[in-house]
Amino acid sequence: MSSDKKAILEGPNKLKGAFEKELSLASLSVHADDYINNHQAVAPPMHVSTTFRYSDDPDKLVAWENLNPNAPYDSHVYSRDSAPNTTRFEAVLSSVIGAPCVTYASGLAAFHAMIVFLNPRRVAIGDGYHGCHGVLKIMSKLNGLEQLELEDEADLAKLRPGDVIHVETPLNPTGEARDLERYRRIADEKGCYLTVDATFAPPPLMDPFRFGVDVVMHSATKYFGGHSDMLSGVLAVRPDRAWGEGEGEGGKPAEGGWIHELKEERLHLGGVMGNMEGWLGVRSLRTLELRVRRQSESAQALVDFFAAEKSKGGDGLVADLVFKIQHASQQAEARDANSWLRRQMPNGFGPVFSIWLKTEEHARRLPSKLHLFHHATSLGGVESLIEWRAMTDPKIDRRLLRVSIGVEGWEDLRDDLLQGLQALKEELGN
Repeated sequence: MSSDKKAILEGPNKLKGAFEKELSLASLSVHADDYINNHQAVAPPMHVSTTFRYSDDPDKLVAWENLNPNAPYDSHVYSRDSAPNTTRFEAVLSSVIGAPCVTYASGLAAFHAMIVFLNPRRVAIGDGYHGCHGVLKIMSKLNGLEQLELEDEADLAKLRPGDVIHVETPLNPTGEARDLERYRRIADEKGCYLTVDATFAPPPLMDPFRFGVDVVMHSATKYFGGHSDMLSGVLAVRPDRAWGEGEGEGGKPAEGGWIHELKEERLHLGGVMGNMEGWLGVRSLRTLELRVRRQSESAQALVDFFAAEKSKGGDGLVADLVFKIQHASQQAEARDANSWLRRQMPNGFGPVFSIWLKTEEHARRLPSKLHLFHHATSLGGVESLIEWRAMTDPKIDRRLLRVSIGVEGWEDLRDDLLQGLQALKEELGN
C-alpha cells in the first residue's frame, strides 16, 4: 500500500477512503471517530485528566504541540485547548453535520463565541430563545453592539458589511420554520454574515449549509446530547471558510481559517466542554438518527391529531380547551411540495411544537395532570417534556405550552394529553 493511501485510510478521511460512496448518517454517527482509536476497547474510554505529559525527548518539544506517535489524532497538551473525549465528540459532530465543528460548554457559550469572533457592529435577530438576546444585551453594554429586529424592513436597512443576520429555525418555542434562502439573499445584498441556530432541527432534519449559511449553531445539550444529562454547544463552519489554504503536516488541515481562529479564541474565553460531557456526547450521537426520526415522526402524528380535533369545532374536548397549535407542519408552505419549507426540511418538521390553551390558568395547570410528560424546561431528550413557558421566558404569552416529544409511543402520549385535558375540564370547566 502506498504511503498516501495508508495516510488516507488512517486519518479523518478513513471511511471516505474505504468506500466508494457516502455513508449514511446512521453509520457515520457510530464510526466517524474510529480513526482516533488507539485501544482495543469498542466503547470509547472516559479520560478525566486535564493535563498531558510532554515528550521525554527534548528535541521533540514544540510549543503547544505534543504529538504522541502512538495516537497522532488523539494528542493533547491541556484540556482548555483539547481533550480526548471532546476531540471524539467533535469528530463525530463534524461528520454528521457535514462541516468542521468546535464545541463549547453550552449553547449560549457557543453563541457568545460566535459573536465575539465575527465582531459585528449590528446583529439582526428575531423572536426565539431569549438567552441569545441576553448575550447580545451584554455585548451591547461592552461595545455598543446594536440589536436589530429581523422582521423589520427599516431595521434591516441599517445593516452594513460585516454585520450578522442571525436566524433561529425552527423557532423556539413554537417550532415554526424560517426561510433560509430569503435571508441568504438579504445577507448577500448587505454584505453580512448569515448565522443560524438549528437546535430544533438537527441532522437528518435540516442541512443549513445547503443554503449558504456561514455558521450553524446548536445547543448540543438538546438533540446531540439527547438524554437530559449534559450541557454543550457547537459551532459548525461552512467548509470553504473553515480552514486555511493548502495542507499541513501529516495530511492535517493547514492552520488558519475560521476553525483555527475559533479554537484560539476558545482557549482564552475558556468556555470548553468538560471531559464527562464529551464522553456523554459521543455515547449520545451513536443513536442520533434513530432518536430524531422517531421523535419527529411522533410529534407530527400528535400535531396532525390535535389539529384535526381542533378543526372539528363543536363541543369536542380539544376544540373547547385548545386555542391554537403551532409547528412548522402547520405553516401554509408545508402543503406545497415545491415550497422553501419542503426544500429546507425534507425529512420532517421537528419534534417540538406549542399548544396554546384558552386561558393562562388552563396552561398553568395542564402539566400537573399528565403522567408521561415531565413538566420541565429544555427539550430534545428521550423523555417527553411539557413546559408552561412562562416559567422561564417572562415575555412569552402566558397561555403557551411548549411540547418536546421523546421516544415514547405517540399514541400513549396522545392519550395522556387527552386525559389531562379531560381532568382540566372537570376541574375548571370551559
